[in-house]
Amino acid sequence: MPAATQLDRVAADNHFRLGLLFAISSALAFGSSGPFAKALMESGWSPTAAVTARLAGGALMMAAFASLVRPGWVREVRRHARTVLGYGLFPIAGAQLCYYNAVAHLSVGVALLLEYAAPILVVGWVWATSRRRPGAITFVGVTLAITGIVLVLDVFSGAHVNLIGVGWGLAAAVCAACYFMMSGRAGIGSDGLSPISLAAGGLIVGTAAVALLGVSGSMPLAFTTHPVTIAGHPTAWLVPVIALGLIPTALAYTLGILGIARLKPRFASLVGLSEVLFAVVIAWIMLGEAMTVRQAIGGAVVLLGLAVTRLGDRSEQRAALPTEPALPIEPAGPSDFPTSEPSPGQTISRG
Repeated sequence: MPAATQLDRVAADNHFRLGLLFAISSALAFGSSGPFAKALMESGWSPTAAVTARLAGGALMMAAFASLVRPGWVREVRRHARTVLGYGLFPIAGAQLCYYNAVAHLSVGVALLLEYAAPILVVGWVWATSRRRPGAITFVGVTLAITGIVLVLDVFSGAHVNLIGVGWGLAAAVCAACYFMMSGRAGIGSDGLSPISLAAGGLIVGTAAVALLGVSGSMPLAFTTHPVTIAGHPTAWLVPVIALGLIPTALAYTLGILGIARLKPRFASLVGLSEVLFAVVIAWIMLGEAMTVRQAIGGAVVLLGLAVTRLGDRSEQRAALPTEPALPIEPAGPSDFPTSEPSPGQTISRG
């Protein structure tokens, strides 16, 4: 293998590993949102209030951080106002709004399962727009990952379904798919829309949209200052509010954009399924909600699905590489090789 090709492959592997680290870290951060939000709601907060506080805290933190590390982020957001507006309305505000409305009509497991149909939508969208059919290995990986999520969520235990809830759940899946597709198009250099600017601007738009729904009376908006219990310990309500703004919002969205830009949306959407696994583990630690054997098996199946999908991606990438035909060697002249001549039909690959 030529040295240049080896270097390219090493660089691509390092690029993938860094993207995977960002994506898994983002999923871990997102997974902490449920326990923190549930602690607030158990103390009297409405779901809309918890989401508003989460997005507002994340927007303030991201705006301050962006002002320090990227002073021109406001001008950058204005230049890409259309993208930022769409990102704030659909992946941020839309996903939250649709999911909570789905939960109002469905069991939590079914609502989550519908939202996490997003990878199927991403695979279908990439297939339709690129006109390249995913390989059989990729389909097997996606199927395994979705099957694992069904086991983790224990969907069929006490589930109830109605058409209104299904509609909200599918809308949440569309918004989640928009998150992966729009994050994948975010630039990671100074020439494009940076992840920091996109996250800061999108969170501001999302906060305004959700808060407007609450203030207008479209969704209940109730706050309290009662103590909140986390991991069995009472604490001030500000603790989960700050944690929600920092960890599953500002940090999670920024890491997610960075990871998706390196992994590409199709595989990143499947890595995002690990958020459910992290949410179950964190809920076990913080809220004492026990993890069943079925959920543990489901987690292993999800990881197996991710590994199989990665194999499918690598095989598709190798199949897409251009192949160069071998070139025949011209007979050497006496001045080149005075003591030997090439045999007829001898060939050499282009280096």
